[in-house]
Amino acid sequence: MEKKNESSNIIIENREKMSVSGVLDVVSFDDAVVVLDTELGSIVVRGQEFRINKLNVDIGELVIEGKVDGFSYEDFEKNKPGFFARMFK
Repeated sequence: MEKKNESSNIIIENREKMSVSGVLDVVSFDDAVVVLDTELGSIVVRGQEFRINKLNVDIGELVIEGKVDGFSYEDFEKNKPGFFARMFK
């Protein structure tokens, strides 16, 4: 299987502005949590008073402003059965 050219860059400026490239979709957004689907996996950004300043999924760019407390990559497996599906096989 051929792997496509996946890339994603994250730049955080003074914990007040976060620029992300390689964004495929914004899964959810509120003033404290932003969940992004990127070319390298899902990213969960936590903080305060978030607002999306720029979003262009055609070129994969996102700019969030607010107080960035942290972020993490989350590997959600879309086809993985849930707890109850495994339990009641």
